[in-house]
Amino acid sequence: MVEPTARKHIVVVGAGFGGMAAVQALKTLDADVTLIDRTNHHLFQPLLYQVATAALSPADIATATRSLLRRNRNTTVLMSEVDSIDPDRREVRRADGPNLFYDYLVLATGSAYSFFGHDEWAENTQVLKNLNDALSIRERVLDAYEWAEECGDPALVERLLTFVIVGGGPTGVELAGTIAELARSTLRGDFKSIDPRSTRVVLCEAGDRLLPAFPERLSAYAVPALESLGVEVRLGQAVKEIDGEGLVVGETRIVTPNILWCAGTAAQPAASWLGAEAARNGALKVLPDCSVPGRPEIFAIGDVTSFESGSSSPLPGLAPVAKQQGKYVGRVIKARIAGKRAPGPFRYRNLGTMAIIGRSRAVADFGGFTLTGFPAWLAWSLVHLMLLVDFRSRLTVYVNWSWAWFTYGRGARLLTGRPGSARHQPQSNPAE
Repeated sequence: MVEPTARKHIVVVGAGFGGMAAVQALKTLDADVTLIDRTNHHLFQPLLYQVATAALSPADIATATRSLLRRNRNTTVLMSEVDSIDPDRREVRRADGPNLFYDYLVLATGSAYSFFGHDEWAENTQVLKNLNDALSIRERVLDAYEWAEECGDPALVERLLTFVIVGGGPTGVELAGTIAELARSTLRGDFKSIDPRSTRVVLCEAGDRLLPAFPERLSAYAVPALESLGVEVRLGQAVKEIDGEGLVVGETRIVTPNILWCAGTAAQPAASWLGAEAARNGALKVLPDCSVPGRPEIFAIGDVTSFESGSSSPLPGLAPVAKQQGKYVGRVIKARIAGKRAPGPFRYRNLGTMAIIGRSRAVADFGGFTLTGFPAWLAWSLVHLMLLVDFRSRLTVYVNWSWAWFTYGRGARLLTGRPGSARHQPQSNPAE
């Protein structure tokens, strides 16, 4: 009599779009699935900037992972930190618990911001990758106005009401436009000693155009759209220095405590864990079936990978890419365990890319055609509402967006600590 084989164990690292898609694709499989993430929630990152600018609260765009996977009977969720991976022993090593052995491993660890060899700049900048980052930016932005209201020093007020966003991709464009609208519409009339409309918002891009991944027509639309909101757009000007009192962009020094970094990404250290070949940004190079070369039992998806799609550049780090790769890898693993023929190479279906610029303004690229202005904004709104993972989030976000559209109001303008982050900056008045 042949002894039955043990149930296979699949470990998925990362509860972002790719990791969650993979787990959901495996939910009917007769195997054990373990999902590991350093947080206990799944985050809808495309709307993270709206938490940072007080349009939405964290609960509007994040849902407890266990709640989303409640019906997945074969899935165990662990809130844990992965230290390293031993691919020879097929072992995931955790910082805060016993190690896990796997038959198949799916890496969906995402990416972090890169400072292009100037890691010291991180001390004086804010990034936007998770809820803590978003809440920190919200505290800095709102506290800058509170401090400016009471300080009585015109030079200090000018510095406090200057916001510099570095990076002209979708996140930088969205942050710049939203902060400008917050200052010129939402906060107008809220203060007695200062006029929020005097806020200076500077968007810096080292390249020659904004939104470089979009068609040139949309990049060209974005610049005047932002400038109409009062945003100062600086193209072809790289950051040369960042310190505790400001930064140097091109040949100009801007004095401000408010520097938001949205330029460049680096993959989380999956490549170094495996000793595998990586691209310049540290992303794992994978085969057409999303597996790691020489390690057919290990898959990598989403921002942590450099997937050559046959075009001149790897697939972009977008949520639809990660979701489609997650579903695909789930199908591959199911086929292998069942002893069936695996699906062909992964093919990305481009459903379009979008970026919002401000109230009723956006750009959208659907491959065969593009949209700008209100039609693009409407498409952006509908798509993002539908992509939210649960009905409660959709309803809450829809109500908040409707309120903001008709009243210019924002429902999450609360500061929970004092003094705020902006007050930790030097109060000297260096010459600009």
